[in-house]
Amino acid sequence: MTDETAPAEFARPDGRALAREMMRRMQRVRLFEEATIALFHAGELPAMVHLSIGQEAAVVGACLATETSDYMTGNHRSHGHPIAKGARLDALMAELLGKATGVCGGKGGSMHLADFSVGSLGESGIVGSAIPVATGAGLAAQVRGSGQVALCFFGDGAASEGVLHESMNLAGIWHLPVIYFCENNGYAVSVTAEESLSVPDVAMRAAGYGMPGTVVDGQDVLAVYRATRDAVSRARAGEGPSLVEAKTYRFHEHAYGLVVPQPYRDQSVVDKWFETVDPLTLFAERLLGWGLFTADELAALRDEVQSEVDAAVEFARESPFPPPEAAYTDLYSEVTA
Repeated sequence: MTDETAPAEFARPDGRALAREMMRRMQRVRLFEEATIALFHAGELPAMVHLSIGQEAAVVGACLATETSDYMTGNHRSHGHPIAKGARLDALMAELLGKATGVCGGKGGSMHLADFSVGSLGESGIVGSAIPVATGAGLAAQVRGSGQVALCFFGDGAASEGVLHESMNLAGIWHLPVIYFCENNGYAVSVTAEESLSVPDVAMRAAGYGMPGTVVDGQDVLAVYRATRDAVSRARAGEGPSLVEAKTYRFHEHAYGLVVPQPYRDQSVVDKWFETVDPLTLFAERLLGWGLFTADELAALRDEVQSEVDAAVEFARESPFPPPEAAYTDLYSEVTA
C-alpha cells in the first residue's frame, strides 16, 4: 500500500504531522503509566493509580479534536486525559509523587489533579463529579462568546449517576457547547455494563436530552477523532451538546494494585484484548500499511517519548516535597478587584 490509500485526514499537507501526533500522544500516555507501575512496585508512589492503558485511542482521539484553549474534565483515571491534551509530563509525574513542583503543588496526587495550562479543569475520585464542572464551563464559554467547548470524560459507571442526566438535560435545553464523552470500558470497577445499564449503548440516552448520540470504536484513534471532531464542530456552531460513546477496554485492574477477592473477568479475555486490539499496535500497523511511516521512524518516536518519560521521573524524584506551611495555602481562590 502507498500513502495514496491513506485517509483524507492524513493525505493533506499536514496529515503526516497529525498522524505522528496521534501516535506520540498515545505513546506518552502508555509509557508514562508504565513508569508509574514501576514506581508503584518500587514503593515510591504514595498511593494506587488508575491507569488508561488500553484506552489511549479514546482519550487521545477525543482530545486532539479540541484546541488547547478548550476545557476538559476527566475522572479518577486521570493521567491519560491531561497527557492526551498535551500536558507536560514532568509536572504531572511530580504531582503523582506529591512534590512541590507538581501541577497542583503535590496536593492533588493521582486522582485529584488539574492542569489549567492545557484546559484541564480537574477531576476527583467521586464518580461523575467533574460532569457538572464541564457543563458549567460550557455555560461560561457560551455567556462570554469565547468559542470554546468543554470536553467531558466519564465512564460507564458514571453513566447512571444522576448528575450526568441533570447536566445533559440542562445542556440540551440551553444548547451548551459540551461534548459528553463516555469511555465505556465495560466495567464499573467489577460490575459489568450489562448489569448496570438499562440499554446496550450509553449513547442511546442522548435522545432523551435532545442531542445526537454516537457510538465509536474506542480502540481506533482516527474513528474517535472523527466522531469528536464532528461533535466539536456542532458545539462551536452553537448547535448544542453531543454524547459520544467509545467502546474500549482497560488492560489492568480498576486501580493498579487493587486486589478483588472474587474474580469478575477471565484473564484470557484480557489477554485477547491486549493481543488483538491494543490501540497502539493497531495504529502502528495502519501507519505502516499506509506508507506514512517506516518501522524505524516509529521506533525512533517511541525512544523519543521514553526519554521524555525518563526525564519526568528523574525530575519528580529530585523535586522537593512541599513545606508544612503549604497545607494552609490554596484554600480559597484569590479574588482581584
